[in-house]
Amino acid sequence: WAHWPLPSSAGFVVGHAGLYQALAMFAVAYFIIGMTVLSVCAIATNGALDAGGAYYMISRALGPEFGGSIGIMFFLANVCGSALYVLGLVEAVVDSFGIPPGQEAGTGIHVLPQSYWYELLYGTVLLALCLLVCLVGASIYAKATFLIFLIVAVVLGTVLVSFFATQPLKVPIHLPKSNGTETDNGFFTGFSLSTLRDNLGGKYGVDYTTGQMMSFSSVFAVMFNGCTGIMAGSNMSGDLKRPSYSIPRGTISAVLFTYLVYNLLAFLMCATCNRILLQKDYGFLRDISIFPPLVTVGIYAATLSAAMSNLIGASRILYALARDDLFGRALALAKKTSASGNPVMAVILSWLVVQVVLFSGKLNTIASVVTTFFLLVYATVNLACLALEWASAPNFRPTFRYFTWHTCLLGIAGCCVMMFLISPVSASASLGFLLLLLLALHYLSPSSTWGYISQALIFHQVRKYLLMLDVRKDHVKFWRPQMLLMVQNPRGSSRLIDFVNDLKKSGLYVLGHVELQDLDMLPSDPLQSQQESWLSLVDKLNVKAFVSLTLAPSVRHGVRQLLFTSGLGGMRPNTLVLGFYDDEAPQDGLARHPAFTSAREEVPLGFPPLRTPNTPKLLSAREYVGIVADALKMLRNVLLARQLESLDKAWELRRAASPAPTIHVWPVNLLRPDSARYADTCSLFLLQMACVLNMARAWRRARLRLFLCVEAGTMPHAQEEKLRQLLKDLRIQAQIQLVPWDAITRLHWQTCQGSPGGPAEEQEEEEGVVNFPTNTAQVSDEYVCAANKLVLEQSPAPTVRFLYLPRPPADTSLYPLYLHQLELLTRGLGPTVLVHGVSAVTSTQL
Repeated sequence: WAHWPLPSSAGFVVGHAGLYQALAMFAVAYFIIGMTVLSVCAIATNGALDAGGAYYMISRALGPEFGGSIGIMFFLANVCGSALYVLGLVEAVVDSFGIPPGQEAGTGIHVLPQSYWYELLYGTVLLALCLLVCLVGASIYAKATFLIFLIVAVVLGTVLVSFFATQPLKVPIHLPKSNGTETDNGFFTGFSLSTLRDNLGGKYGVDYTTGQMMSFSSVFAVMFNGCTGIMAGSNMSGDLKRPSYSIPRGTISAVLFTYLVYNLLAFLMCATCNRILLQKDYGFLRDISIFPPLVTVGIYAATLSAAMSNLIGASRILYALARDDLFGRALALAKKTSASGNPVMAVILSWLVVQVVLFSGKLNTIASVVTTFFLLVYATVNLACLALEWASAPNFRPTFRYFTWHTCLLGIAGCCVMMFLISPVSASASLGFLLLLLLALHYLSPSSTWGYISQALIFHQVRKYLLMLDVRKDHVKFWRPQMLLMVQNPRGSSRLIDFVNDLKKSGLYVLGHVELQDLDMLPSDPLQSQQESWLSLVDKLNVKAFVSLTLAPSVRHGVRQLLFTSGLGGMRPNTLVLGFYDDEAPQDGLARHPAFTSAREEVPLGFPPLRTPNTPKLLSAREYVGIVADALKMLRNVLLARQLESLDKAWELRRAASPAPTIHVWPVNLLRPDSARYADTCSLFLLQMACVLNMARAWRRARLRLFLCVEAGTMPHAQEEKLRQLLKDLRIQAQIQLVPWDAITRLHWQTCQGSPGGPAEEQEEEEGVVNFPTNTAQVSDEYVCAANKLVLEQSPAPTVRFLYLPRPPADTSLYPLYLHQLELLTRGLGPTVLVHGVSAVTSTQL
């Protein structure tokens, strides 16, 4: 299927570059092509191929964005390539049969007028001939190509014989000038050592068709277009009976054969033709041939074959793009096929685009653009193979094994270097165009079911880095919150999910859910069907969270499971977040969330309706407090969030009215006034969480207010200065406000004195030791209500409050009383977070 070499282009290359540089050009070009062929063969033998060739390979390997972008680039490369060959054929026809410049009437066989419009007409006629062949279908194209193969083989043999059989001769060359023609003489010297010496080095001249000075890069661009036929076979992958068998064998054999022929021709030309003949007579092979008409026929046939190959390749790529629906209705017309399956509309559309390109008029004008496009496609084919190899997916096992990731990398590097050497402007413009297509397809194209190589690569890298994440090397300087938020029903927790997303500070965030069922009594796992709804929820709420669902006989057992098993290696939740346990009826937050109320899109929700106030809860108060106790025993920090669903973050944080929104922080255990400290682990963790929230982008306008509870006679200013120094050491900016609470603590002491034993019998709590049950029993409701009123009176009302969460009592019979006290303490406070920390999270070190 590959294009046969065009000997005239070999003469053009050797004439300007000389033998040494020409051989270097062939080596570089075929090195790039060889590396790409290895990648093409690997992908082609790794599963069934469909229509589209390189586009199909790239899109199924790198995903629709890359595939669609490169598909368009490859389509344009084939279109421009077809126009390039048509223009080359027109040039050859005019050179043979055109009226010489300066003459008004033709003589003999020179009867064709020469002008821009006449040459466009000749190109249109030749392109129409290609169109007719392609419209009939792939079978007639294959037969036509085989016939051309026989013709070119005979011509090639005649040309090789002519170098030995033809006697030395002088060849007059007529060069067009603005005021007529100029005649120069080229010489065929036969095999001559002096001719060979003269042609060894480079001597770049002016291209008489464009008037531009040639260089290594511009000559390489023209030469490389004669080598782009390696993709012709893969482009026809949908028409081949056994593409995985035919493509590797046909492509490799074509590359080896054409490389040898190019090198042989280059040597023969350098040894027999002087530089003027090579540079200025593109049809010199006809002049030195033993049978000139046969060379003319061969050049016409080879060029026509290349034009047809590019046209039919472009149509197959366009058809594959249309069938994949990446561009929606824009390419819908290209889907139509004939009764035999030939994509006739894609052929016609490709023909129209080629016809437009023909208006450029000059062969070498579009050579660099075509070469840049092909190099970009080849680089992407190598990238696709490299990605598949690096992903180490078990299902990537091509039967063609003569490639490694090194060959892919070399192919990519070679393509990129040559792209910018040939034309930095064309290369930059092509990459810019590719980037635009990538972005457009990323946002506009529908999701595909092809599989994304990016996911395989991410998995490969994440696994590697997770193994490197050593928990033994953890340090408090680099601590970050890693959240496990337990969600009973997302309908009633959308704002809490969003709030915890702000609290995670680039840490792990897991949405946990416990389904109360017994797998022994079920035919299959019910969580599999729910997973899709949860993942859609994460996407629509735009939170960076994982989802972890489990089956358990009770909620407490389920939370234990998730705390033990969630995460991997060094990425495990260190903080448990629960909604508050109260009697308030849940509100459906998703029903009024903007992401789920868009008029443009109806989002199906797979979550059950919320419970009614009369419906019993799934867990008791004792079990809820038991979950908190379990988490603390497992050395997890605990956050209890109350009334977060009433927090309208967008309104609270973006309102223009002053003063700025505030975050109130109470780093003292209000339920234990007799042991209130500001520098214990829990208080510092509470400060850290408030600071983390303030660092989130949405909360940067908010101001922290830290409340220092003081009693008369305790030197409040000294305490304030000590706290201010602590905040300075921790780099936390906060306003400190002194709050007298003598009246509150008096209530507590009165209660203690009235109880048996009094405070003297109570043992001092050590940090990290469970509270004694006497403390919970000794705090009266009157005291808790007074503490609640103290918190509530601090104005202006904050956006959210952070309060100290005491440990649950050791006596499980006091769990309901403990929860009752928390409810009284936070009643009517609005959005409130109760915090208990068990790990050191702040550092004053650099």
